[in-house]
Amino acid sequence: MSEAVLTLDAVRAEVAELLFEDPAELTDDESLLDWGLDSVRIMSLVERWRRLGVQVTFADLAERPTLAEWWAVLEPKLPGGQ
Repeated sequence: MSEAVLTLDAVRAEVAELLFEDPAELTDDESLLDWGLDSVRIMSLVERWRRLGVQVTFADLAERPTLAEWWAVLEPKLPGGQ
């Protein structure tokens, strides 16, 4: 089994799955809270990404609720400098 790679598109797909939306509908600059993303779903994403080795916190994401902002937080924290 190959190591999972976190990309902006993968983040978009995971968020869209939780929201039961098409990933293409989620733009980089829209508030995910406006789409219905709640704290429980954010925590589930934090836990998924921690299992991949990304040291992200709930506060990192909750304070910046767009995909672009999330990626700016996540990318530097990726293990192995993906």
